[in-house]
Amino acid sequence: MSAEIHGSPTIGQTTGFDIPDPLSLPTLKGKVSDEEWRLRCDLAATYRLTALYGWDDMIFTHISARCPDEGGKERFLINPYGVFFDEMTASSLLKIDVDGMVVGETPYFSNPAGFTIHSALHMAREDAHAVLHLHTPYGVAVSAQQDGLKRLSQFAMVIHDDVAYHDYEGIATDLDERERLVADMGASGLLILRNHGTLTVGPNCAIAFLRMYFLEQACRAQILAQSDIKAPHEEPAAMSARVQQQGGPAFAPGLGDNLAWPGLLRKLNRENPGYDV
Repeated sequence: MSAEIHGSPTIGQTTGFDIPDPLSLPTLKGKVSDEEWRLRCDLAATYRLTALYGWDDMIFTHISARCPDEGGKERFLINPYGVFFDEMTASSLLKIDVDGMVVGETPYFSNPAGFTIHSALHMAREDAHAVLHLHTPYGVAVSAQQDGLKRLSQFAMVIHDDVAYHDYEGIATDLDERERLVADMGASGLLILRNHGTLTVGPNCAIAFLRMYFLEQACRAQILAQSDIKAPHEEPAAMSARVQQQGGPAFAPGLGDNLAWPGLLRKLNRENPGYDV
């Protein structure tokens, strides 16, 4: 599922790249604004939580976040190419521009091709402060199914009507695809990239992660249920509407992020501390 890497060496070749251990880097705490440091910590935590939940794809796929305002210049944080998700730190994250090019000094390099999808949504939607893109087996499996995500579980019913679809166009390196991707996603918070993977956006990392949790759970349940499916007694669409009206998980800032995110960080601090350096 490493579709976004291009020009990579064949198996058995060495690259000659020197990828430093993220823990060997000097901390950027106190060298960037307090707001940027908090964002760096949240984004590094999101990478490690993604790995902790088994959703990572080695060094491939990306999670990005819009930087605080820098004099009108659009800047984003993203993973350094070659660093695994479970070893990501706040100080190792790259700051890049809208073209995916690195801003500032760093021992790492970026994969501009991998930012094609993210840049489209960051630039088109003011609310897309965080963009999370995955290649999980369950998500890819559902993305390849004719009907996409079905209303087979409560997870799916909560998010079904907020899921959009984008057809596969090959490796995501064509900048012209950005316009079509944005149009397909519209105002939705979740996107299934056909034959490719899944994506969520949010006003912060917490909500983008929570949306992905529900999407991943829904995809997993759907694939596991393939052998013997029992549909709800009500019409699926009506059931989805009723579940949402009864108060599914809140994805709005101030509730979903405050309820789930602190617990996720406590879990991460127990099981894989060190992201906030």
